[in-house]
Amino acid sequence: MKVFLNSLRGQLILLIIAALATAQLVSLWLFVDERTMAVHMALGLETAGRAANIARLIEETPPELHQPILRAASSPLVQFYLSDGPSVDHTGHDVGGMVADNIRGLLPGDAARQIRVELHEFTADMLPVEGVPSTMAEMHMAMMHDRISAVEMQLSIELASQKWLNVDTRFHSPPLQWPWMSFVSFGLTATLILVAAIWFLLTRLTGPLRRLSQAADRFGRGEEVEELAVFGPTEVRNLTEAFNHMRDRLTRYLSDRTRLLGALGHDLRSPLTGLRVRAELVEDEETRTHLIETIEEMQDMVDSTLSFAKGVATREPSTDTHLGDFVSGVANDLSHAGNLIAVSVADNPVVTIRPLLLKRALRNILENACRYGDSADVTVTRSEEEAIISVLDRGPGIPEHMLDAVFDPFVRLETSRSRETGGAGLGLSIARTIIQSHGGNISLVNAESGGLCAQITLPVSLEEA
Repeated sequence: MKVFLNSLRGQLILLIIAALATAQLVSLWLFVDERTMAVHMALGLETAGRAANIARLIEETPPELHQPILRAASSPLVQFYLSDGPSVDHTGHDVGGMVADNIRGLLPGDAARQIRVELHEFTADMLPVEGVPSTMAEMHMAMMHDRISAVEMQLSIELASQKWLNVDTRFHSPPLQWPWMSFVSFGLTATLILVAAIWFLLTRLTGPLRRLSQAADRFGRGEEVEELAVFGPTEVRNLTEAFNHMRDRLTRYLSDRTRLLGALGHDLRSPLTGLRVRAELVEDEETRTHLIETIEEMQDMVDSTLSFAKGVATREPSTDTHLGDFVSGVANDLSHAGNLIAVSVADNPVVTIRPLLLKRALRNILENACRYGDSADVTVTRSEEEAIISVLDRGPGIPEHMLDAVFDPFVRLETSRSRETGGAGLGLSIARTIIQSHGGNISLVNAESGGLCAQITLPVSLEEA
């Protein structure tokens, strides 16, 4: 789940769902709000028309009929009564302007007739009603649960007799009715959009990006990577083309450098052979011996350079291998040659390697450990997405300032210049180049218990990661 949430595909899908849900909630809120306003307005206009009719009836009937009319018109939610003054004590009624205009339009006479309207929301008990049968009152109380959360509207209408018809009415807020079709519509819309989005993400966006990421990782490990097909959105196409161009340039650069190195080593062989022949003709034995040793050292350096160039240029196919088994096999081969090597495999991760090339790098490191430290203790472990090979010897270690310099070509700590004890100084350089071509790295550190520890890290296989 964490991997899904951290991926581009997962975040885009969640973003789409969140946007759809937010839009749907806003739509529902607007629908409910408009519905409530419409219901309140309808009830208000209905009450206004009813109040206008009662006012006309009061003005057209004798005074002795006024009270019976008012009692007959009243209900648990609406009360009508007459008074000498208005119950609404102010004339400003911005929110009730439509109600007042509706009443004025239904009443004959002077258009200047005073009509006052007061609207406000509240939560209170039901209005007490006189002259209503108890069963009817109880029914209304049960329906409204004795208390209502509603809008109260008060009307004061000036009559021709200078009295005022006052109306108190309360509109119970209608229960919230969720439109289930909206949820069905949301579900269908979200499903269709997600199907389209996932198809687009898999085929046009995250698919090409995933293939590009895998190709870059393989290329960084030194594997052969074919040119990627260019498709998808413009940004993805540009990124794929940039990777293809980078791959071509790096491959061409490495090939040119390797060919140059090989050609240089090959061309030096003939002059060195000529020097060796001339050195044999030197009469002074001591001078002849020193010249021959120097020429042989140069010849050994040239051979190492050619071997290095040949190894780098070799396009060996990659394979997935259990690293612990592989290291144990290399150590066993060296042990049969008389080297003291102990291997401990704490974990056996699968790595993608070029076996012959990596075997050469490990041999160089293990042989150095046995040559300068008498023996080597090797452990294979894993840390997250990296496989780790640790090689600890029992030697004197290396000065701190030389821990990184020994990886440079032709650098030797052994100063005797003897090819038997010091080599050409290319072993660690070749090993680091091979390991880095696998996407890994190598570092040296002086162990606290004594000796030198070489730590090699390699990325685990993509399938296992």
